[in-house]
Amino acid sequence: MFSRPTRVTAAATLAAALTFSLTGQATAGPDDTPGTAGATTVTDTPEPERPAFYEPPATIPNEPGTIIRSEKAPLLLDPFDLSSTVVTATRVMYSSTDGDGNPIAVTGTVFEPTTTYYGKSERPLISYAPGTQGMGDRCAPSRQMEDLVEYEGIGIARSVARGYAVAITDYQGLGTPGTHTYVAREAQGNATLDMARAAQNLEETDLDADTPVGIMGYSQGGGAAAAAAELAGEYAPELDIKGSAVGAPTAHLDQVGEQIDGSLYNAFALFAVLGLSTAERIDPDEYLNEEGRKMASQVEDACVFDLFDYAFKDTGQYTASGKSLTELLSEEPFASAVEEQRLGKIAPNAPVVINHAIGDDVIPYKGGKQLGGDWCDKGTRVSFNAGLIPTHVGGFVPHVEKSMYFFEKRFAGQNQLSSCWRL
Repeated sequence: MFSRPTRVTAAATLAAALTFSLTGQATAGPDDTPGTAGATTVTDTPEPERPAFYEPPATIPNEPGTIIRSEKAPLLLDPFDLSSTVVTATRVMYSSTDGDGNPIAVTGTVFEPTTTYYGKSERPLISYAPGTQGMGDRCAPSRQMEDLVEYEGIGIARSVARGYAVAITDYQGLGTPGTHTYVAREAQGNATLDMARAAQNLEETDLDADTPVGIMGYSQGGGAAAAAAELAGEYAPELDIKGSAVGAPTAHLDQVGEQIDGSLYNAFALFAVLGLSTAERIDPDEYLNEEGRKMASQVEDACVFDLFDYAFKDTGQYTASGKSLTELLSEEPFASAVEEQRLGKIAPNAPVVINHAIGDDVIPYKGGKQLGGDWCDKGTRVSFNAGLIPTHVGGFVPHVEKSMYFFEKRFAGQNQLSSCWRL
């Protein structure tokens, strides 16, 4: 079922979603790389037919950030296009790079205010890494916006209201063919950075190579924003990144797994196994029993709002060994893949703010704090905010507001106080 050789070096695990995308009639692409024409899912489950816009071309440009195609996008929460006088929205497909260095096609949406920006710099761009969306192509942010169910509209609208342009990626395989490489460090970090490049290359905007850039994300998006911050110095040194706002980051996937396995957020652990398998060329059939393989096929089309379908279940019922998914991910070949995704090994090339609720019930607070300490040890300027509103969901809006304050200072050339003395 999964013909690629096992490669245990980089992938993902817990926190939010996985996807599959491919029409049943398509033929397998090169190495079945998600984001390439005809790529298959890790479970070999045929994907529902997707809109033509999301089908990658046979040849993908090698230059990351190249615009492959674009079209006017339906505005979030505005089906009658009443907001077009103050903001434009463009759906794009652009080139990026997966964790193995393969050119891939990724989709996303670029928002640009039409009003004048009165900040001290030219209009900034926020490369926005979305939180958990789900596994199915229909879960991609650029598609959920059209269906008026994209919760990241809260952060996007707040950023646009400040006068910032916003470019939000769909990530590898989320919307395009193949299983989404959920929380795979390099793939989602690259997609976030290349989303900024694509926005600067988009002819429909006034953005250009000199546009100051901020990176922002929460939950899965927090992990993606953190990965982008770490990778930027080598992967995208030309981007004028002023800072990154990281919320509840998936810095230590083993900690996340221990906290959510068997909980309300059980689906995230199920998604993670498929994400790891996709990114690391692991055949999940070897580790799942018949019930688990059936579940995996169903999860391929699940979105985050299908969370309750998988809540509070014993994940050991899905594995061939009877061990829980947390135990499975602590053993090879998954253990090395989980470790490869750990954040904090590379210093970001610009100041960072980390926002994390003390009572986060999905991504442990201690992981976000440890990430800040790891970056401080490497010389990064880190501002750390411990949120008092409990739960993972409760920490989202405070993260957005604290991020706006951080970016206002960074785009004006100012710094927040460093928290490194207490991390």
